[in-house]
Amino acid sequence: MQMTGERGKGTSALHLDEETFRRACRCFVQHSHALNDGWSWEEVKGSDEGYMRKTVLVPGRTAPRSARNGASEPADDLDALGQREGQDLEDDDEEQAGGDEERAASETSSPIRYEYHVLYSCSYQAPVLYFRASTLDGRPLSLEDIWDNVHPNYRQRLLQGPWDTITQQEHPLIGQPFFVLHPCRTQDLMRPILAAASAENRSLNYIVSWLSSVGPVVALNVPLSYAHIGSQSSEEPE
Repeated sequence: MQMTGERGKGTSALHLDEETFRRACRCFVQHSHALNDGWSWEEVKGSDEGYMRKTVLVPGRTAPRSARNGASEPADDLDALGQREGQDLEDDDEEQAGGDEERAASETSSPIRYEYHVLYSCSYQAPVLYFRASTLDGRPLSLEDIWDNVHPNYRQRLLQGPWDTITQQEHPLIGQPFFVLHPCRTQDLMRPILAAASAENRSLNYIVSWLSSVGPVVALNVPLSYAHIGSQSSEEPE
């Protein structure tokens, strides 16, 4: 399957080789620079390896630290948050409800800092999306937090299908803990996309098509204009 800069000629080669990965990333990063979309290419010191990187702030849901630790909210806060006209806060159930409402309100209004890395996996011959997330005060999100922020439209499908299960592991290039969308069935995801491109005899940027499909699962959206870069040529990413 010919991809970036060439016409589709079949779907027999579903694996992505590293040269094609880098070529697709070059086009992607160049278009990002034109849009001021925040993507860059990062070289790993002392090697010829690299990866795409982007950092963004997005609205998110994060439970208060005390809720994660099982601690109760301060009494003054509960009184202020739980008071309703005509209600008696002496009822324990109503106090608990008031606390739950406050926690829900804080979850929906907490910005989250996401850092995304797109790497090439030699084992799977496919791109892999690594990411980490934290609150504005620097607290890293747990796996439970990450799942809480997966859109409900994706969550049920994720739980039913193993190809894009979110796990945590060491970043293979920088040696730090990251979350990752497991790539074991990337070929199954890309097969109908590549088949459609081949049937229409049109060029395809593998990274654009793949990232547009998996990114929204973890709050990463790809602007529609990226769909037009399939036939572009470019220099090495900066």
